[in-house]
Amino acid sequence: MRILPVPFDHPDAVKLNDEVQLEYQVRYDDEGDLTPLEPAHFAPPRGLYLIAYEDDGTPVATGGWRAQERNDEGYADGDAELKRMYVVPAARGRGLARRILALLEEDARAAGRVRMVLETGTEQPEAIALYTSSGYVPAERKFGLYREYEQSRCFAKPLRRGAVPSPVGVTAEA
Repeated sequence: MRILPVPFDHPDAVKLNDEVQLEYQVRYDDEGDLTPLEPAHFAPPRGLYLIAYEDDGTPVATGGWRAQERNDEGYADGDAELKRMYVVPAARGRGLARRILALLEEDARAAGRVRMVLETGTEQPEAIALYTSSGYVPAERKFGLYREYEQSRCFAKPLRRGAVPSPVGVTAEA
């Protein structure tokens, strides 16, 4: 297994993004995630996009982070937002999402980001279980494109060692 950084518009990233969009459509009976994403969002040092490959070169998992600052969608200065965490069905249960998540957190921390945030939904219980078991807690205030949807769930995790979420949703040193 190899986990490599790739551009968000790499053919393997596009292929897996199409697969996760189909899964969102089935789970939510809608058009999939319409959050605007651009390849530049994931370009270091303000982001990173990873793909896990089998030894034979088959892409089986993805995930990325992109920098966010305080804006009208509810993000805070210093946020790193997780996007497109996905493992193909045949590769699930092998810890790939957890490995990618740890690498993304490490990279965002090294880039100076103070909080990792993500938006998921009630129809993704496996994702919610991964994040909560990895130290993510429900965000005090929802953020992102789907923040006003009932099915939306937002989570956050401080990236600085010893940091704790403050009441207004930014991080403060403990």
